[in-house]
Formats: sequence, C-alpha cells, structure tokens
Amino acid sequence: MTIAHADTATRTPVPTQSTYQSRVADYWNAEENPVNLELGKIDDLYHHHYGIGDADRSVLDEQDADLRRERVTGELHRLEHAQADLLASHLGDLGPTDRVFDAGCGRGGGSVVANLRYGCHADGVTISAKQAEFANEQARKRGIDDKVRYHHRNMLDTGFTTGAYAASWNNESTMYVELELLFAEHARLLRRGGRYVTITGCYNDAYGRASREVSLINAHYICDIHPRSAYFNAMARNRLVPAHVEDLTEAALPYWELRREADHLVTGIEDTFLNAYRNGSFQYLLIVADRV
Repeated sequence: MTIAHADTATRTPVPTQSTYQSRVADYWNAEENPVNLELGKIDDLYHHHYGIGDADRSVLDEQDADLRRERVTGELHRLEHAQADLLASHLGDLGPTDRVFDAGCGRGGGSVVANLRYGCHADGVTISAKQAEFANEQARKRGIDDKVRYHHRNMLDTGFTTGAYAASWNNESTMYVELELLFAEHARLLRRGGRYVTITGCYNDAYGRASREVSLINAHYICDIHPRSAYFNAMARNRLVPAHVEDLTEAALPYWELRREADHLVTGIEDTFLNAYRNGSFQYLLIVADRV
C-alpha cells in the first residue's frame, strides 16, 4: 500500500537548532561553491559529496582552456554520481510504493537517484531552508514532485511517521550531528527489516586521536568528524545491525587527485584530504545496516 505524502508527518516541527546547528544552517544557506553548483548544472543532479572510482586523467591533457575546464568538471561529476549510485544500490529491494528518507539531503541529488532507480517515494530533510527550496524546484522541473519532496527540518527530529520508511541514509552528513540521536531517529522511522546506509568520512581509531588533517577538515566545513568506532557503538544501541562494511578510502583518492588539478574548482582542502587518507588517520566508509 502506498503511503501518501500527507501521511508521513504526524506533525510539522519547527527546525529547532542549537547554536552550532544555526551556524551550520547559516553556512549552507550562504554556500554558493562552484564545486557543488557547476557540477550539478551538467544534468541538474546536485550532489553534496565526493566521488569514487578510477578517474579519466586524460581530461587534464586538453589544450583548450575552456574545454579542459568543461571536461574536468564533467569527470568530477561522473565520479560523484558513481558514489551516489553505489549508495543507492545498497538500499534494498525497493519498489514504487516504498518510501525512503534522505537525511541531510543538501540540494537533493541523492533522493532523485533513488527515485530514478526504484521509482520510490522520497523525503529529503535539510537544515537549510535555501537548499530545501532549491531541491523542491528541481523536483518540480523533473516532474517527480509527486514522489520526491524536500523539507526544511532537523534530521534528528523530523516529525515523520514511525515505521513509515523502507530505507534511509546519510551521505556525508553524519559529521554534523550526534550519532546517538541520529541513529535513534533512523531506527524510529524505519520499519522492521528496513535498510540504513551511510557513506561517511571518519577518523581511524587505530591511528589514535584525531589527526591534524582531521582537525583542519573539521574547521573547513564547521563539522565534527566522529571516530570509526562511534558508528558501530551507536548503531548497536539503536537496533541497527551492520550487514556490510566497505572501506572506500582507496577508491576516493582519484577524485581528490583530479580535483586538486581543477583550478576552477579547488577549495584549498584537497591536499588535506589526500594527506589524511594516505597517512591512515582518516577513512571513507560505506556502512549498510538492517533495522531489527
């Protein structure tokens, strides 16, 4: 039975925010970074995450400056879409009547990918009113706004109906919240046997405490990267049982190596990511868990 959009919210909560969350909201309301916007303009799929897979470095050999920029931008977008597609492929056996929850949806690319793959309903949540408005406009342009909607809400307190979702995910957004509160909300929203997926950067407990590079990434994005162990501890306390874990660190390196060469898209954090991955202090993980 299809659950109508009107039935997914038992209430519409005002996005309550701590001082820190207000800073995060302000950051994303003001954000106009070309590395997000220029890539999304290629096909109107706006991803707020990084890419995985082998990069076609021949794009750097292009002699025409304008064409080089275009080809590099396209290749980075291809790698980012590959990451979104990998996450979506782990959401389970979904169909058109199922509903999925995109926590920290950004400008909405992940929900669109899930809808295109499964035909499912999707609710995306972002703490940024500007992002929610932008994403809803993109859904309207695609003609999928009857199934894909975005909400200006706090992903820790969505107001959506308990057990209404077959799958849910965070794509590089867990570092903005407390994991205990986050996984409690996912566990509440997911039906029994539902699937939770995250792709995230975390610091490596085996390395020791958070490295200098991890601290620089935190400062750059106003976030708080969690240790790897914190994910599994918080999941265990909230009825989320890992079914698959994959280290994507090596697969992420080509993206960052190419982005470092993209003069029109660099943000200054590229070498920090590469150093953190290579010295072992930072990992890029895919975690798939079932709600029991």
